[in-house]
Amino acid sequence: MVSQSNPPIVIQNQYIKDMSMEIPHAPIIFKKMQSAAPKVNIEANIGVNKLEEEKTFNVLVNFRINGDIEDEKAFILELSYGAVVSLNIPEEHIEPVLMVEIPRMMFPFARQIIASTMGSAGLPPLMLNPIDFAALFNAKKAKEAQKQ
Repeated sequence: MVSQSNPPIVIQNQYIKDMSMEIPHAPIIFKKMQSAAPKVNIEANIGVNKLEEEKTFNVLVNFRINGDIEDEKAFILELSYGAVVSLNIPEEHIEPVLMVEIPRMMFPFARQIIASTMGSAGLPPLMLNPIDFAALFNAKKAKEAQKQ
């Protein structure tokens, strides 16, 4: 049963769990970037762990972003962005909320960290397009069903 006095979703904390920025061929790569934009590959995945408190979870959205110019690594940015979340929702909604709605709420903050880090590293800011977390969730579910 869901209590009406508590909000359905409470994000207690958001934080950078881990972050790494590499420009392996600096400063030479900056000259190449003046004449060509890097080819960017973005990977995102979600991890969820239950914490000790009832219906409290740690959600991690992990990004790995690579940029290449002329088959040379321009940059590698990795970000693991987390949130501690308490839920007051029916049990059957917990997984989709944790895997879709919470990452959707976290995304603008992670996107800003990525854009700022790229700019601070001397690279053009990278403004990520919104990610369809529902599609990621559905693909994960389809893969799990296929294994069974």
